[in-house]
Amino acid sequence: MRTLLIALAALSLSAADLPTKFRSAEGTDSSAGELREWWKRYGDPQLDALVAKGIAGNKDLQIAASRVIQARTSSRVTRADQLPAVNSTGNVSRVRGGVNQGVIHAQSGSSLISAYETGVFQNGFDASWELDFFGAKKNATKAAVADANGTEEARRNVLLVVLSEICRNYMEVRGFDNRLAILRRNVALQQDSLDLIRVRAEAGLATGLDVERQAALVAASQASVPVLEAGRAEGVYKLAVLLGQTPGQLDSELKNVVKLPVPPAVISTGLPSELLVRRPDVREAQEAIVAQVARYGVSRADLYPKIRLTGTMGRQAASVDGLTLGGGNFFSFGPSVSLPVFSGGRIKANIALQDEKLQSAKLQYEAVVLASMQDVQIALTAYDREQERLRRLSESADASRKAVELSQELYSRGLADFLSVLDAQRSLLETEALLEESRVAVVTDSVALFKALGGGWN
Repeated sequence: MRTLLIALAALSLSAADLPTKFRSAEGTDSSAGELREWWKRYGDPQLDALVAKGIAGNKDLQIAASRVIQARTSSRVTRADQLPAVNSTGNVSRVRGGVNQGVIHAQSGSSLISAYETGVFQNGFDASWELDFFGAKKNATKAAVADANGTEEARRNVLLVVLSEICRNYMEVRGFDNRLAILRRNVALQQDSLDLIRVRAEAGLATGLDVERQAALVAASQASVPVLEAGRAEGVYKLAVLLGQTPGQLDSELKNVVKLPVPPAVISTGLPSELLVRRPDVREAQEAIVAQVARYGVSRADLYPKIRLTGTMGRQAASVDGLTLGGGNFFSFGPSVSLPVFSGGRIKANIALQDEKLQSAKLQYEAVVLASMQDVQIALTAYDREQERLRRLSESADASRKAVELSQELYSRGLADFLSVLDAQRSLLETEALLEESRVAVVTDSVALFKALGGGWN
């Protein structure tokens, strides 16, 4: 009863200390939303297809599934210990003895009974069954089942991680596509400016310094292209491995440039208490408590007698042919009882050990619950702040585009030097790169939020 109360306290303590709701970020609310297939809310068919392939082919998922099968099989082995065990036996031996050994021979003469040598053939069955009056076998089975359940929750947690990693890497690949498109467009505009300045320089309307400055800007912008291409390729390779494929197999499938998906208009976070049911890592910690309560029960059962029923029956003869005759039957049946008298403190020490492990499991559960709260709040904050950053960068990019237009117009009229044009172009390139990075960050932060909420494993 004490261990049951401890387990219930562990399962209820964190729930009692949880906040009533999450601090909602922009685009989120505390209603109970549908998180079963959250990736489909981005409205990207290619992403949906990649997720389906990842669920089917990811190697970490397959390893986790194999561990579940092993744990389930192990629990069946433990459960079988509660049932009687029946074995078929057979024995062939050569014996020499006398009355004391049960091997005698009657003969005429001075001694009517004398020892002699003969073969002994036996076959039969023996059975044993430990009566589980004090719950040792039952609790061992409960622990094994809880371990198997915990392994299943661990598999679900792996699934949750795989889903989020596929989505995150896909978003980053599409972000690289957009950044490359923006960079190449800016390079083209800068090249047009360079061509125009060269014409103006030949006409004596610009200096050679203006030409070299613009040429340097074009070269610097072009130098950023290989860096972004390498980042994109790395993301595609990671995606392939997540899908259980070799790096490079997705190159043709993802070669087309697709617009970066946007997060759903509203993400429902639900209530903090729902995480105790929804997050597989929290559920795994709960199963660990259940398993440890059962192991504590097993250790307590060692204090009490063990009662075993055993029985043997069969036939015995001096030859193989004799085993088929009517004589030679034997059997035995009866209980046996063993009671621990002295164990050097082993039993009490094991009880104390299992009790301390139970306390540790409870603390681990509370730590996991707190970590789940932390994950959600961090994801909410990051999602909220990044959306604010995106708005500011969008305003900055609009202003930078206008600045480029104005500087070019003033330069063409001779009202400004070319350095102002260069500064405006550099500023636009940097701002647009940051703007696209922020777009990717917003959508990947939304993926992190879905993961923190525990969506998708079911």
